[in-house]
Amino acid sequence: MLIDIDSGKVIDRVPGRREFDLLRSRLSDAEFEAMVARVNELIDEAGAEIATAGWLPGSDWTGTPFQPIYTKAAREDFGRSAMFFGQLVWYTVMGRLERWGSGKYQVDGRGHREPYLLPIDWA
Repeated sequence: MLIDIDSGKVIDRVPGRREFDLLRSRLSDAEFEAMVARVNELIDEAGAEIATAGWLPGSDWTGTPFQPIYTKAAREDFGRSAMFFGQLVWYTVMGRLERWGSGKYQVDGRGHREPYLLPIDWA
């Protein structure tokens, strides 16, 4: 479950859903399910401390469940691949049982802000 930490509301949509759905349609169900399973494994391995999409798989997806994002879904467009991966993490976290919060933080003290995910323990 994913919660907006500023509003407390449950998040039930992937940002950029139209693009997500387009790229998702280029993957088989088996490929997509393997990616979701691997994201869950990576989150579990990280100890559910804090996660941003960029920290999870590393930069070389060759031979991993994520390779089809680049080769098939995004048609070898690195930027689209990275965006889809972030959306995939978002999608996966929305489906987890524990509560995760989503908010924004500054990067390197600059005005740039990106989403992050962290587990929250709300009663």
